Amino acid sequence: MQPTERDAAYIWDMLDAARTIQGFMSGVRFEEFLKDRKLQLAIERCVEIIGEASRRVSDEFKTAHSQIPWARVIAQRNVIAHEYDDVKQERMWLIATVHAPALIPDLEAILPPPPPIQ
Repeated sequence: MQPTERDAAYIWDMLDAARTIQGFMSGVRFEEFLKDRKLQLAIERCVEIIGEASRRVSDEFKTAHSQIPWARVIAQRNVIAHEYDDVKQERMWLIATVHAPALIPDLEAILPPPPPIQ
């Protein structure tokens, strides 16, 4: 299935946020992460963007690309947005160091190439 322009844009947003997380976390140890409130909030924001973009991807596209854990990604966004007082930094660490980097190749695989420059 070919993505709509909107689906492609949302996948690009997800990929950009996941790559941003990976860049922010490069070389950061868990203890450093726990002490850096700005980094924690930056990671939370990127996770929120990934989840919101996931929520906006069409159901048809999600069905065609079930290798992406759409429901889990959206659920994490909902926790950050609506249950912000229940955000666990240990969970954010796991998302930032394991799940977001693992999402990158899956997103790259489903992203259509950009249109040719005319």
